[in-house]
Amino acid sequence: MCNKKQKEGIIMPTGTKLETALASAKGLASDMKTFSLDTDNQEAKQMFCQLSNTMENVAQTLQSRFDFVKQEEPQYNK
Repeated sequence: MCNKKQKEGIIMPTGTKLETALASAKGLASDMKTFSLDTDNQEAKQMFCQLSNTMENVAQTLQSRFDFVKQEEPQYNK
């Protein structure tokens, strides 16, 4: 699935896609943290905390890749 190329539709620059994915990952991390704070169920609280941490790690990975793309692609340094 990761090796398939998009054949139709709007083609967004990689940097734009990374920015969108990064914002989504940060939003999900925040939502999961909120869910963990909103429940009294310890099992659910732990699950949401783990999911929040996972999404924070995803966000960090995407941020690193976005920073690399910004260095390599001058149009993102405007």
